[in-house]
Amino acid sequence: MDVRTVCLGVLTLGDASGYEIRKMFEEGPFQYFTDAGFGSIYPALKKLHGEEFVTLREQAQDSRPDKKVYSITPAGRAAFTVAIARAPGTDKFRSDFLLAMFFEHFLPQNAVAGVLDERIVWYREKLEHMQSCDRSGWGAGPVFVNQFGQAVYGAAVTFLEENRDGLVEAAGATPKPEAAE
Repeated sequence: MDVRTVCLGVLTLGDASGYEIRKMFEEGPFQYFTDAGFGSIYPALKKLHGEEFVTLREQAQDSRPDKKVYSITPAGRAAFTVAIARAPGTDKFRSDFLLAMFFEHFLPQNAVAGVLDERIVWYREKLEHMQSCDRSGWGAGPVFVNQFGQAVYGAAVTFLEENRDGLVEAAGATPKPEAAE
């Protein structure tokens, strides 16, 4: 999904500032859907405002500039519904971790072990966070997504734990370049 559609999705949950939307992308449930920062969120909100898919109001704050709060309009809600009804694209998974593990033969065993151990801890923490969420009041969709995340992260922990030692043992064995013919 593009950033505009995800911003509309956030706004279906309630009014929000650009900063609050970004927090949903970084720390909230939307962190699993797309990667977006201020550099893409604010242009998306500006375009959505120009298309009258969102409204903008300024809210006074003590000792700070006014806060810009966005709300979704009925036209925005309709555009969001059309966008999410389209067949979704394929999932994209990019991982610096997997790149490093692909080239484990260039790394010493202790480096590979350290990276794997850190990643196992990271997946466990994410899994524990998902498991500890209070899902009361959630609809079927958010519960489904949470459980899917738990299944994926749980499988990752299991895979890493079961395959850690074999990869560590293989590490550091840089293959010799092919001899020139």
